[in-house]
Amino acid sequence: MVITDDAVLRALSPEGADAWNALESSPLLEQLTVAGKVVETSEVGLDALEDPDLPDGPGSLLPTGVERVLEHERIPFISYPYEWTFSMLQDAALLQLDIGIAAIDEGLALKDATPYNVQFRGSSPVFIDVGSFENLPEGKPWVGYRQFCMLYLYPLLFQAHRDLPFHPWLRGSIDGIAPIDAIKVFSLRDRLRRGVFVHTSLHARLDRRANRSGPGDTEKSSKPRTVKPDAVKAHMASMKRLVAKLRWKSGETAWSGYREDNTYSDEDDRRKQAFVGEVAAGERPGLTWDMGCNDGVYSRIAAGNSDRVIAFDFDHATVEALYRSLREEGDTRILPLVGDLADPSPALGWRGLERKTLADRGAPDLMLALALIHHVSITANIPVADFLEWARNLGSTLLIEFPKRDDPMVKALLANKGEGANPDYSLGVFERELESRFEIERREELPSGDRVLYLARPQ
Repeated sequence: MVITDDAVLRALSPEGADAWNALESSPLLEQLTVAGKVVETSEVGLDALEDPDLPDGPGSLLPTGVERVLEHERIPFISYPYEWTFSMLQDAALLQLDIGIAAIDEGLALKDATPYNVQFRGSSPVFIDVGSFENLPEGKPWVGYRQFCMLYLYPLLFQAHRDLPFHPWLRGSIDGIAPIDAIKVFSLRDRLRRGVFVHTSLHARLDRRANRSGPGDTEKSSKPRTVKPDAVKAHMASMKRLVAKLRWKSGETAWSGYREDNTYSDEDDRRKQAFVGEVAAGERPGLTWDMGCNDGVYSRIAAGNSDRVIAFDFDHATVEALYRSLREEGDTRILPLVGDLADPSPALGWRGLERKTLADRGAPDLMLALALIHHVSITANIPVADFLEWARNLGSTLLIEFPKRDDPMVKALLANKGEGANPDYSLGVFERELESRFEIERREELPSGDRVLYLARPQ
């Protein structure tokens, strides 16, 4: 894969070119593309991978043994499974299974079953790895079954049956959750649940047996078996029924219904919404980040004048509710993600290049930091100056709200600490640090007098 400023290009080996020929000649690709399930893809010349300005001369971008080159539609913002909500991972799994089942009817198969092959256009999942299609292997079972379990099924089962967040597990291992680890999470009662026994208990038993056996024993005991395509389809269809029936009862958290229970007056809320709307209309940003989006009300306002909005919040249940509402509305402008600004997604994978940081995936033109800095500074103990330095380094226009120390929420946060805690958290310090890094274009104190809004541009 080669990603340039202008295109997303995929180089195909001779084997990959054969699979592409089979996919392109079938009606499947067009059907999936028109339905929005697969990224738009077209073939381009080999010269698309040439760069005349490279030190080594033209052709330096062309890998060895390339036979064909494809160009893919660019996804506006890349996200990862450990940033998704339960329903996002579930929808990605169902898309993967739908495509896998449809491929078999055309004599094709997906050789992978990983959520990293799926991205989201707002609330709509789309499959991006056209290179994952191959000619249907004759007589073989579902080749992606184990991978599907480790990266899709087990995380979903953890959340649905144990209310255990899957994000740290997926962030901690790029390959997902091994069966022998997954089974340890489930109680004896859980192991009798639909799907857990067959896909986890038996898997773990086979893994333990393989670990006890040497390579020679494995070779002697393994007997090739022939599996018909209809049996593979039935296996995938059974998995689809299982995944579709999983439910996560997220319940109430400290942040569910926060907007209804917070300390804002109605007039404060109206002025704040108007401020966001006026700024978005004036800026018309390509990409807006709403950090600490909660139920997404300000994300929705910003989306009226933004090409796209990424709505972040650390509270899984709140983001899950936002995703479900956006999905019901068919909204593709707002991408909701689970993320903690104090512990953001790092660069992961080989040389830290396979999974990028937020900023490396596309810094925003406008960043909303509303009802945020007191949590960052007081709860996470990140100095005000550090937060503003990070924001300035993004190079983005900043719309930020500062709740004063007299604000009820700030008082509640400080009440859990000793006297004199977080001395840098004051209006005077904040404005001094802001002015040293940004040009303040607009300042508005909300009617209650407890909070101040700023529109600032990096110096």
